[in-house]
Amino acid sequence: MLISIFVLLLISVVAIALIVSSGTESALAGNYRSSTGVYNAAIAGLEEVRARLRPNSPISFKNTDAAFLPAGGASLLPCAPVYVINPLGGENVTPWVPGSTYADTEFSQEFTGICPAGSLPPNPSPSAQSVWSSNPLNGLPFPGPLYKWVRINGVTELSLKLDVVTYDTRVDDAVPIYYDGTFNNNSSGRQVLELTALAVLPNGSQKLVQYLVAPVPIALPPFLAALTLSGSNGRDPTFHAPFNNNGYAVKGDDRDCNGNLVGSRAAIGIYGNYPGNSSNSAVSGVSSGIPGPPTSPPMSNYTGSGAAPDVEPFQTSQTPSQLNNIVQTIIQSADAVVPAGSAATQTSYLDSLNMSPSNMLTVVANGDLDLTHWGNAGYGLLLVTGTYTMDPDNGWYGLILVIGEGRINNVDNTGSREFDGAVFVAKTNGGGSDLGAASVGFDNDMQGTGIRYSSCWIQKAQPTGGYQILSFHEIAQ
Repeated sequence: MLISIFVLLLISVVAIALIVSSGTESALAGNYRSSTGVYNAAIAGLEEVRARLRPNSPISFKNTDAAFLPAGGASLLPCAPVYVINPLGGENVTPWVPGSTYADTEFSQEFTGICPAGSLPPNPSPSAQSVWSSNPLNGLPFPGPLYKWVRINGVTELSLKLDVVTYDTRVDDAVPIYYDGTFNNNSSGRQVLELTALAVLPNGSQKLVQYLVAPVPIALPPFLAALTLSGSNGRDPTFHAPFNNNGYAVKGDDRDCNGNLVGSRAAIGIYGNYPGNSSNSAVSGVSSGIPGPPTSPPMSNYTGSGAAPDVEPFQTSQTPSQLNNIVQTIIQSADAVVPAGSAATQTSYLDSLNMSPSNMLTVVANGDLDLTHWGNAGYGLLLVTGTYTMDPDNGWYGLILVIGEGRINNVDNTGSREFDGAVFVAKTNGGGSDLGAASVGFDNDMQGTGIRYSSCWIQKAQPTGGYQILSFHEIAQ
């Protein structure tokens, strides 16, 4: 009997140990599940906002909440945050109200000493609804991610507590930080934004995570001339200027957006595989399309870094497939796509975009583009994969890329506008591993004032892809 009792006690001890162990494992599994769930919910908030910052996204703030972010691409000031709120179940989410259920206490910790007292955070703060709060997502039989809010704000050296701009070992810069794809700087590039998300599960689990993001410029071909024409050995480009228009000019004399001269580029560049002196025939062919004496003024209308008429070859190994890859990247990031159709249809669509110096857009015509009788000017980057039929009564400030068919011509002759920035014409659909012969040909009687290189308009027109994550961290609570 004693042995039996001892065995029963031993079995009981083992059973109790197993029960305790099982309970511990269940608790660990539950904690892990909650930790993973709240982490994923917070990341979902960051990723939603990162996607909506892209202006070409169907759910972008530009399309759903036009007044949410500063107009005209202005900077989002560090002390003026905005919030995306996700009030699932009709709850009240007001992170800008101190003491509220989901109050944003992290902002005051990060920006104390930077923002004025009483503005941490601003009350009230601009806000936009999460996509999970609107149709059709709010009608789903299951809830969306359980994040409560995402804050968007600019950052400074002081808020980051890092010397990332001047690299002078002092964290003393209180102005917004910008990123040009390589370096942090305050002179060019796009603003670095801080995204902070709070997620809370029904069991009380919380997670606060943060991204630093910035839009990254899309790599473009080099703009070495006011007008660049592709070609290769045996595939020389063609150019024909309006011979009866003494005011038409192609000038590489670089000027800024206010008209001040700041440097020189080539007037016309020939871009392609021309080893040795094989580009001589191409240069002669393009030069023959420029009017000379006795036309007055003669070839001096085509000025740049070289002697007039300034036609210069640029040796490159860039292939058609590489340029076509750039084209596809631009198409994927375009703000607008011009519909196929008549000139009236296409020009009416461009008018609807309301382009301006403060509303620079990336516009794509995936095929032919006919702007005959469009008496207006565009701003930004224009990509045409087919034939571009221009009108001397329309202008463009920024970049014009005619890549694919690589052809520009005109139908109408009347007008007095010009292109400021750069025009790049490349034939990539002719087959083979080398670039084909680009073609730019205008009627002898076409009016207009031509093309003027402008590095500042080129910079303003640089398209951007998605918002790149520069850093990520979880914030202790």
